[in-house]
Parts: sequence; C-alpha cells; structure tokens
Amino acid sequence: MKPFLADNFLLNSPVAEQLYSDYAAKQPIYDYHSHLNPAEIALDMRFDNIAQIWLQGDHYKWRAMRAAGVDENKITGTASDKEKYLAWAKTVPLCIGNPSYHWTHMELKRPFGIEGALFGPETAEQIWQQTSDMLSQPEFSARGILKQMNVKYIGTTDDPLSSLSHHQTMLDDANFDISITPSWRPDKAFKIELPDFADYMQQLGEKTDIEIHRFSDLLAALTQRIEHFEAHQCRTADHGIENMRFAEVPSEAILDSILQKRLAGETLSELETDQFFTAVNVWLAEQYCRLGWVLQMHIGPQRNNSSRVFAKFGADAGCDSMSDKPFSAPLGRLLDTMDINNTLPKTILYAINPAANEMLATMVGNFNDGSVAGKVQFGSAWWFNDQKDGMQRQLEQVAQLGLLSQFVGMLTDSRSLLSFTRHEYFRRILCNKLGDWVMDGEAPHDIELLGNMVNNICYNNSKQFFAKPHE
Repeated sequence: MKPFLADNFLLNSPVAEQLYSDYAAKQPIYDYHSHLNPAEIALDMRFDNIAQIWLQGDHYKWRAMRAAGVDENKITGTASDKEKYLAWAKTVPLCIGNPSYHWTHMELKRPFGIEGALFGPETAEQIWQQTSDMLSQPEFSARGILKQMNVKYIGTTDDPLSSLSHHQTMLDDANFDISITPSWRPDKAFKIELPDFADYMQQLGEKTDIEIHRFSDLLAALTQRIEHFEAHQCRTADHGIENMRFAEVPSEAILDSILQKRLAGETLSELETDQFFTAVNVWLAEQYCRLGWVLQMHIGPQRNNSSRVFAKFGADAGCDSMSDKPFSAPLGRLLDTMDINNTLPKTILYAINPAANEMLATMVGNFNDGSVAGKVQFGSAWWFNDQKDGMQRQLEQVAQLGLLSQFVGMLTDSRSLLSFTRHEYFRRILCNKLGDWVMDGEAPHDIELLGNMVNNICYNNSKQFFAKPHE
C-alpha cells in the first residue's frame, strides 16, 4: 500500500519514477492557455488569506461545494473569506475520488510545503494561519508564486476590447523575466446569434473609432485590435465554440445584409448565422497565419444551464456541462476551407466531451502538411477531462492515432495562481503511461529516448510550437 501523495504518487513502476524524477519534474512550465487575471501579476498582488487565492473564481470547487449541500452564500455570496474557506474544509473530505481531492492537497504541498496532514475541519484552522503567515512573505506574492513553480510563460485570455495595459506594465518591467502575453478571444465578434451582439459591435466601433455598418467595417475594426494585440506580443488566439458551424462563404453583399439585419434587432436564419460564423473565422485564420499566431478551438460546452444561477451570478459560475451535439462535419469543412486557401494556422483542437476524442485525434491528421511538426494538434484533456482517467484517455488516443512525441502537453485553463500543480499531475500520468508501456514490453527500456520525449512534451514542444516566426 502506498502512502497518500508520496513521492511516487501516480507512478507505478521504477521506470515511471525515474522518468518523472530525472526528467519531468525538472522541466519549467509553459502554460499557453489560462484565465489568470493579468492585473494580479502586473501589480504583484499580495493575498490576505488562502481563500482569496484558492476559492475566488474556481468553479470546480464551487460545483463540489454545491453538491455537498453548502449554502450559496458561502460559495459565491457575501460570507467572509474565512466562512467560505471553512465551508471548503468541510467539503474536501467528501471529495475522495474527485480530482479536487488530489489538487487540494497538491496545492498545499506546493508552494506552501504543507504535507502529512489531510485537509479538513480538524486541520483547517492551523492551515489557515500557516498559509496566511506565508502569504504575507514576498515569495508568496503573485510573481513570487510563479517563480516558485518554475513558470516561464503564461498566455492569458483577453477580449479584443482589452486595453492590455497590465501586459504593457509587465513588458516594461526589465526585472520581470516571466513572459505573460495576451491571447485573443474574439468569440463575441463571430457569435452573431448572441443577444448582446449589437451592443458589442457598438463597443468595438467606439474602441476603434469605426462605425460598423458593413462587413468590411467589422474587419477593419478587428484588424486594428489584432494589431494592438500583436504589439503586445500575442502569439495565440482562443475560440470558444459551443456550436461548430459551417456554410460556404457568401458574397460581401450578403454578409453586409446579414450584419445589418442583426444590428437592427432581427432574428437570423441558421444559414445566415452559419455564413457569418464561417466568414469571420476564415478571415481570422488568414490574420493568424500572417502573424504566426496559433489558433486554439475549445469545442462543445453547453453553457449556463441553470438560468437561476446565471441570472444571479452570470457566466462561469459552475453551471456548464458537456454537449453531445455532433460537430465533425462542420469542423472538417471549416478546416478544409482554411487549408485550401493556404491559411490554416497552427491549430489545437479541444473537445469537452470525451466521446469526440477519437474523432478529433483522427481529424487533426487530415490537415498536417509537413510544414510544421504537429501543425494541427488534438489538445490536452480539457475541463471535465483534466483528471486521471481523462488524461490517460487523451494520451492513449493521441499516441495510437497520431504522434505523442509531438504533443504540446498540458495547460491549466485556470483562474487560480495555485493551479500549476496540474502540470505536475499531468507529468506524473504521462511518465506512468510510458513506464507501463516499458514494463509491458510495448516500448523499449531506453531511458534517454523516453526522457527526451518527456522533456519535449512537458516543455520543449510547446515552447517551439508557440514561438513567433522570428524567434
């Protein structure tokens, strides 16, 4: 029987242990997709207590607390930080089997160094005081935590309207050697079906001093904002897509008509919505190719299922789930249109529903063209899948249906500065998978060969994949 969270946690063979300790554990973190608040890093924020850095914005924990019967006031309401923390302490012992149980204890171990005691009501007070004392120290500021966790790069997620002033602060700071760059998230510009689309066009027009009446006006405004992101060293775009769409791109006159109808408050047909979505996404892909940005598509969430919670707290409150809507046909047509035009950028595709894993793993192979290793990738286990079984499934399917050696590895997709232990979680699962193959005679017992593969998946591949053409 293994002790809980021992050095060989998730590592079930001597080969796995060696690959992790000699290779994976030493690699820096290249976190190319996160939802961290750039202001926290730019201002080198200090946190008064662990609840502020642990619970705010973490919908994984919120869902667990609701399932445990915690009153909403102690989750997203007006209860004090301490009350919310104690509610989480009561919830954690109920989470065995859920990845949050592992992550909670891993986040206490790194960076706080707290181990050997299970987190729960009995230990909550001591850990509250211990972490509060640590958070008052310079090495536990926002930047201090990043340095402790050996983070080298973070891609934040930013709306086209963002001023990027906090990114500029970090660019101007010669003493800060971690690269924090914006990621372009243009969902509101191509989801013409959204209720607030016209309002967003108004805001975009005001931001760029362009009155948006025609499709060309929209592209001119987006171009201006894209150049603003490029000036702040953006290297990736992230498209959140609930419904994958495709239609042949119509004439500009038809696109003008579609845009004008929607701005006038009219309801569009499915065909018109599909045409607009396709036209904007194809045009955006051209810009990404021009600038050397990577396109990430996160596909398939069914958002804001609870109208009660959405009305009270808005989006990202822990009431999203997997959709089971098929999307292979429109995705294939969209990628093919970009490919035919020779404007398919380096691309990563993510599925929230694991039923689509093998479809995506085979889809990416259709569009690799030899210009870049792993040009189109099946992305890491995402959202509800970033747990042990989900990561194992994704690794196996990448390996069996593509080339695991070219995989760009893990990301946090998180709003918390404590979530970088998810890279450790992934790395242990990766090393264990390779160790299993060796023990079963399915891979050679060549530690140098496998170790180089581990180093590449953990860091080198992503660093190279997201590099700009001149780097």
